[in-house]
Amino acid sequence: MLSKWQEGCSRLQSQTHRGAAVNYCTSAAFCTSGLEIHTLSAMAAIGNRGTVTEAAGFDPDADVQRLRGAMKGAGTDEAAVTDVLSHRTIAQRQRIKEAYKQTVGKDLADDLSSELSGNFRSVVLGLLMLPPVYDAYELRNAMKGAGTEEACLIDILASRTNTEIKAINAFYKKEYGKDLEDAVCGDTSGMFQRVLVSLLTAGRDESDKVDEAQAVQDAKEIYEAGEARWGTDEVKFLTVLCVRNRNHLLRVFEEYQKISGRDIEESIKREMSGCLEDVFLAIVKCMRSKPAFFAERLYKSMKGLGTTDSVLIRMMVSRAEIDMLDIKAQFLKMYGKTLYSFIKGDTSGDYRKILLELCGGE
Repeated sequence: MLSKWQEGCSRLQSQTHRGAAVNYCTSAAFCTSGLEIHTLSAMAAIGNRGTVTEAAGFDPDADVQRLRGAMKGAGTDEAAVTDVLSHRTIAQRQRIKEAYKQTVGKDLADDLSSELSGNFRSVVLGLLMLPPVYDAYELRNAMKGAGTEEACLIDILASRTNTEIKAINAFYKKEYGKDLEDAVCGDTSGMFQRVLVSLLTAGRDESDKVDEAQAVQDAKEIYEAGEARWGTDEVKFLTVLCVRNRNHLLRVFEEYQKISGRDIEESIKREMSGCLEDVFLAIVKCMRSKPAFFAERLYKSMKGLGTTDSVLIRMMVSRAEIDMLDIKAQFLKMYGKTLYSFIKGDTSGDYRKILLELCGGE
């Protein structure tokens, strides 16, 4: 018998494959009470432009046996772990986790964590989490200890929908015992902090409505708050960029170009610096094209000497089931090379193999 949770995951997954848009289901209606908060976030952000799709003839018990076999004896069969987890959807992985616990009486993530190491382990553990759980985990890690990985805060908060941010907030509070907003405020300051707090309210207008007169007014106010004066009134940028809907903002950007003779991104670079510049640029880029934003983040994580693995892993794990096909197309268009070839040239071993599986070929 499937649990209500399993049925819900499967139902949502099959709805998605009939062409549903990216969706976070925050209803706990089909979740059993014992599943804690990740039942609140119940099903993951799923799109129909991912490289990871539902495995045909899925049998969680067979996958459990394969994973158990991969961890038996000396050493671990990383290839088997990759083969199972990189070819199952988020919903299917939840069912594998549940079946593993029923069969073995232990947590799959704990067992894999003790068997694996390095970047490969980070990818595998990320794949086992629901998206809001993974995002909350990444945000927590970005603020843990000395220093803050501001890029992680920006990558996640500038690109997620209201529903996604609400689920992240709920999970963070449950798992870490404090509000995400309080954590962010304790780790950031100034106008950068205020932008993040605004994004965390999950209050952006998500309608398609464009108010022409307001768009012209918004463009004018941004211009007068920046290029047209000495110093910059960043609050005006915040009010427009963190609150208005996507279609409206695209119209604002067009008007801004007419008024100022400059692209909004160019003006942000001229008027701001540091993390504030980065977060405003990320918002503008996500409004224009999320796949292009993620393609650029992937490119920058691998170009030049060394690899920023934390960014590479976060992007590949979090987008594999949502819009990786579009990200790959944008990557090729923007950089003239395939994402696959970049990953292949920049990584090695089992880490490379699992990332290439998530990438889904050339």
